Amino acid sequence: MILFERFRADPINRVADDRSQMNSTGNWHQLRERLVTVGRFVVLAICCFPAATAQPIGESPGSSPSELLLLALPAVDGPIQISASFQLLSISQIRDEVEEVAFSGVLTLVWRDARQAFDPAQEGTSERIFSGAYQFNEMSPGWYPQVTLVNVSSQFDSRAVLLRVQPDGTTTLIEKIEAVAKVDLDERRLPFDRQHLVLVFRVFGFDASEVVFHADPNATSTDDLMNRLPQWTVEGISASTRAVDVADADSNDVASAFLVTIAVKRKPMFMLRLVVLPMALIVALSWSVFWMDCSSVGDRMSVSFVGILAAVAYQITLVGIVPNVSYFTLMNEFLNLSFLLMCATVVVNLCVAYADRHGTDLGDRIDRQCRWIFPLVYVGLNAIAVVVTFYFI
Repeated sequence: MILFERFRADPINRVADDRSQMNSTGNWHQLRERLVTVGRFVVLAICCFPAATAQPIGESPGSSPSELLLLALPAVDGPIQISASFQLLSISQIRDEVEEVAFSGVLTLVWRDARQAFDPAQEGTSERIFSGAYQFNEMSPGWYPQVTLVNVSSQFDSRAVLLRVQPDGTTTLIEKIEAVAKVDLDERRLPFDRQHLVLVFRVFGFDASEVVFHADPNATSTDDLMNRLPQWTVEGISASTRAVDVADADSNDVASAFLVTIAVKRKPMFMLRLVVLPMALIVALSWSVFWMDCSSVGDRMSVSFVGILAAVAYQITLVGIVPNVSYFTLMNEFLNLSFLLMCATVVVNLCVAYADRHGTDLGDRIDRQCRWIFPLVYVGLNAIAVVVTFYFI
């Protein structure tokens, strides 16, 4: 009996031992989790301590004025004087149909900011240079004029930038730009026209009471090797300043603008070869009806209508070349005169056919007179159109 009791008590003791081991293991896991949590709080406190004790921007213990003041306008009497110059690098395209010009150039701005002055001996350099978009945008500390193209059409990109600061605070901003500008074209003398392509630059957000442009006598230059267009010749480039109306200025609606005027001349050979010479030849061939038999009315009318259809086709061709303007260009006048003169041959054909049916020689006399009247009238009307366009319009 005693042996049986001992045998029955052994499993109970064994289970109690297992439970005690399990309780000790659970306590160890809880202790480890608490230690991990405490460690996380310590790491978070160490990381947040520098940010909590950091000084605000521009409020270092050793500097009294805030560095943010350098981003404001320089304190001068009157508006800031900015000397501007422009070097034209290339003109890639002049689009007559939409009156746009695509160009690239280097815009240079010079102004003085006494807050940017420094001691060359202390700095160890005679000039501060910020080259590239990163240094200019992230490291240059001062105010600079943000220039925009007023008559921009679809593109205005900055391809390269360089900022130079002299010891006395004189700052030079050099920026290479590529843009497409909307220009006003006067094509009344097409294809013998000259155009003045005007580029209007201004400082964004500041009116004439705060910033004023100044153009030097040698404010513009051009690279002749790059400015070679198929239909145009660059004759010169000039610069000027004037006031323009703006809508984003705070104090008034007038801002100072820097104007670059590019004078170009069209090379007329393209239009002469494409339109004028073929059209003049077609008109001259339409006069062959005056040497045809008076009774061949059908053949005469076929020749005349071929010329009329050719004139209409050339009118349609010019729609995609010249802008849709309300005034007459010299090219339009030439095509209209050619069209009307070929329509006149149809009237002559009808008169000659009428005279032939009545058995008179009036048709032959009309043909003989028209052989020299039509050429003289054609040349004379075109000459009058040229004189009126060049000297009276």
